[in-house]
Amino acid sequence: MSGRTRDELPQPPQPDEHPADEPASPARGAEIAARAGIPLGVAILVCFLTGLLSHWIQHPPDWFYWPAHPVWLYRVTQGLHVIAGVAAIPLLLVKLWAVYPRLFQRPKLSPLVLAERGSIALLVGSVIFQLATGVANIAQFYPWKFFFPPAHYAMAYVALGALAVHLAVKLPVIRAALDRPVNSPPSSGISRRAVLNAGWIAAAVAGLAVAGQSVPFLRWLAVLAPRSGEGPQGVPVNRTAVAAGVVDRAGDPAYRLIVAAGERRREFGADELAALPQTSARLPIACVEGWSASAEWSGVRLRDLLESVGYRGGAVRFESLEESGIYRTSILPAVHVAAADTLVALTINGQRLDLDHGYPCRLIAPNRPGVLQTKWLARIEVLA
Repeated sequence: MSGRTRDELPQPPQPDEHPADEPASPARGAEIAARAGIPLGVAILVCFLTGLLSHWIQHPPDWFYWPAHPVWLYRVTQGLHVIAGVAAIPLLLVKLWAVYPRLFQRPKLSPLVLAERGSIALLVGSVIFQLATGVANIAQFYPWKFFFPPAHYAMAYVALGALAVHLAVKLPVIRAALDRPVNSPPSSGISRRAVLNAGWIAAAVAGLAVAGQSVPFLRWLAVLAPRSGEGPQGVPVNRTAVAAGVVDRAGDPAYRLIVAAGERRREFGADELAALPQTSARLPIACVEGWSASAEWSGVRLRDLLESVGYRGGAVRFESLEESGIYRTSILPAVHVAAADTLVALTINGQRLDLDHGYPCRLIAPNRPGVLQTKWLARIEVLA
């Protein structure tokens, strides 16, 4: 036997402590990324579909149809859009935590690997952009120079396309990771299951913290919701009369509402509108930021007012006393014009409209985004 000691004997090669394809921490790994990615992907898809629906309602293609009833439908879809987006934030953080070390590895020069890395870069960048700007929009905080709606809409397609490419490239890896148990090796500190559970709990808490904007019985939980029921006459407002620059014109005793259809035209003062037969309806105001609130509205039924100028059908255009702004006008489709609960509202919850709610009169129609419920009406015109 050789005289060499045990330490001098050749030793079998030892496995690398952290192979290149494995994360340094046992609390990271494809097992976490795959499981966090499923609810994250669902949240992204929900946001895309509900956001696309909201875009079509505001900018309808010729083929698009949006009903007037049920009155709560837009309230649900847009509330779901915001809740899913906020809940996605913790899920995204968990997924990034799980794959963080791999994001900075030098890629191999192969088409498949480059496609994978490119899809990841687009996916992570676009999703972060969507979530960050979406949260800022909820709070009506715009520290950028671009216009939020078209940028958010365009980037949604980038995120969805990057997600599709990413899934196509990584599907075998995802399936293999889902087949493996999520348990971490013993004595590894924080476990993978703990990371996943923390992410799911955080997503649920984040969603509940904004859900109260749209779900009345959850308002007490809406600690992250900028608007959860407070406002003039119990209903929040996004744009005040001062911000719109209509205080003097809305309060002018000579105010007249013009109602026109072709050559026929009528004018109504505030007192004349109040003297017409009044109709009441309980309808929600549902805004794109995710908040909504129901109120009892009363005023003149729109279709009755239009009969005074010989209305025979078609869409109707509304103009505000505002002199500028992309939402100073709106177009109401014929299906909403014909609805019995579409009103030129004069009161809210039994009180004369507050100036910030659109005094002397405003449009309130069922199942419409709040930005299209034109306030401080100046003109109603039937489109040819």
